[in-house]
Amino acid sequence: MEITNFSTTSSLISQYMTELRDVNVQKDSMRFRKNIERIGEIMAYEISKTLRFKTIDIATPLCDTKAEVIDDSIVLATIFRAGLPFHAGFLNFFDKAENAFVSAYRKYKEKGDFEVCIEYLASPRIDGKTLILCDPMLATGISMEMSYRALLTKGTPAKVHVASIVSSSQAIEYVKNHFPDDSTSVWTATIDPTLNDHSYIVPGLGDAGDLAFGTKD
Repeated sequence: MEITNFSTTSSLISQYMTELRDVNVQKDSMRFRKNIERIGEIMAYEISKTLRFKTIDIATPLCDTKAEVIDDSIVLATIFRAGLPFHAGFLNFFDKAENAFVSAYRKYKEKGDFEVCIEYLASPRIDGKTLILCDPMLATGISMEMSYRALLTKGTPAKVHVASIVSSSQAIEYVKNHFPDDSTSVWTATIDPTLNDHSYIVPGLGDAGDLAFGTKD
């Protein structure tokens, strides 16, 4: 399984990550959403380099010529609600992609234990397609896996790209053990070292959903 960690090299993602983590910049929810969207756009571009392309004939105002277009059928899937601006970034670049949405949330029990509940799924068929499953926070990996399992009720993709902004090292190992090794790639802006007692990523950036859309009751 190929893991791409963008924090190993300095790029614009480093700037956007700095702003996403900074508690003072976080007060601007519009900028928070925009930075998530920007990282989604950059990842979409990088993922595009791994896709299949085909040559087609087109006509310019001056002559006929050859051009390349994506030959993969792409399905962009995201987890409500924090994933929405991330999804938007990918969709800005993969504008012809089909789209899928999953509602996955933690239902807490005693002492910080929780189970992941799936309550909503809207997805096209994904048989033989390239599935890009994006969620900004990859904390334990359980929500990502449960969402993936839900999507498998719509078919088996040929390729899976798991995309996140902040991943814990534990979640990376979890994905390695619970996703097909030969057809899965992981893309993340950074990998943080640990989780706290509530399974939040440390240092992380807080609750991405609340920061993007406001607190929930």
